[in-house]
Amino acid sequence: MSSNGYEQVGVAMTCRGFEEYRRMFGLTSEDLLAGEVLDVAAGASSFTADANGLGYKALAVDPRYALDAGQLKQEAAEEIDVSTTKLEGLQEHYDWTYYGNLKRHKEGRIASLERFVADRTALDFQSRYIAGKLPELPFESSRFSLVLCSHFLFLYGQQFDMEFHRQALRELIRVCRPGGQIRIYPLVTLRFERFPGLDQLLELIRESGASAEFRKSELPFIPGSSQHLNIRVQH
Repeated sequence: MSSNGYEQVGVAMTCRGFEEYRRMFGLTSEDLLAGEVLDVAAGASSFTADANGLGYKALAVDPRYALDAGQLKQEAAEEIDVSTTKLEGLQEHYDWTYYGNLKRHKEGRIASLERFVADRTALDFQSRYIAGKLPELPFESSRFSLVLCSHFLFLYGQQFDMEFHRQALRELIRVCRPGGQIRIYPLVTLRFERFPGLDQLLELIRESGASAEFRKSELPFIPGSSQHLNIRVQH
C-alpha cells in the first residue's frame, strides 16, 4: 500500500450514515427541512433511510440501484472488507478523531449497510432509490432544495476528466431549485491532493449564475479533507 494515496480501481460502493453526512456537509435541520434532498452517487449509504426516519424527505440516486438488493448487499459487504484492509496499511495518514479506530470504522460501515438494505428492500420505499448517474440524472429541473455528493466528484479525479466534472456540475445545478444548495465533499483526490481543476470549476459555477464557497467539514478523516464545497443556486 502506497503512502501517496488510496489505491482504488473503479468507484467504490460506500456505506455512510446520517451523522457522518451531517458532519461532512455541516447539515442543519433548516437545511434538511427546506424541501427534498437528493443524495447523488449514494452507494449503499443509509443517509436516505436515516433522514426519512427522522422526518425529512430524501432520495438517493446511484447506477447500482439497477441491481437487486442481494447483489447490492454482497458488493457493499465485499467493499467494506477490502477497504478496511487498505486502511489498515494507511492508518497513520488518516484522522481518527470521529471513528476512534479501524474496528469502529468498519462496524459503522456494516451498520449503515444493514439500514440501507432494510430500507431498500421495503416495498413501500422503492421510489427512494433511483437508478441513475452523472452527468445525466433522471429528474426534472429545479426539483431539489439540497443536493449532496459524497466521495465521488473530485475524489475520483484520476478516473473522471475535467469535461465529466463540468457536465456533472451543470447537472447538479440543473436539478437544484433556485435558492437551493449543492454540497460536495471531499475536495481532494484519492492521492490526498486538492482536485487540480477546482479553480476552473469554480469559474464555471459563477458563469452559471450560482455562487460557491468553501466551508469547514467536521469529518476531516481523509488527509486534506477539512472543507466541503457549498454552491448556492440562483437561477
